[in-house]
Amino acid sequence: MLRLIAFCASLLIATAGSAIAQTNVNLGGIAVDTSAAVEVTADSLAVDQASGKAVFNGNVIIAQGDLRLTAGQVEVVYGADTSQIARLIASEGVTFVTAEEAAEAQQADYDVVSGLLILAGEVLLTQGPSAISADEMTINVTDGTAEMEGRVRTILQQGDN
Repeated sequence: MLRLIAFCASLLIATAGSAIAQTNVNLGGIAVDTSAAVEVTADSLAVDQASGKAVFNGNVIIAQGDLRLTAGQVEVVYGADTSQIARLIASEGVTFVTAEEAAEAQQADYDVVSGLLILAGEVLLTQGPSAISADEMTINVTDGTAEMEGRVRTILQQGDN
């Protein structure tokens, strides 16, 4: 499951690539080339220069390589230096997907500065036949730790099952 946790963080790190060094990130076995193109599609985009926010609305898909993030809305919050992304907030049903893993939550909030990714609302992580669910999951992408809270349930398949 640590690989799955890492891939969620990897996608958001990749999406926030302008906020960190453009290097290859390899978290939990999932390699992400943050210099690769990030494609964002949505039904609409609203940019507010005064508040330093951009909001993608409706059928949002963020893709980089094999990684995909989908949500109803993704808000990008820029820091004092408007070329730096400070925070990404995905809501209205969030899904992270790779070829082998998936994570779902009602919302995801990634604070680039603190390195904390919070998945909230019916969190479900799956990797093959294994799964873990909870109400909320906090991932520290800096040190690779995670904590799940709120009626945690785990199904771990052993061996070749």
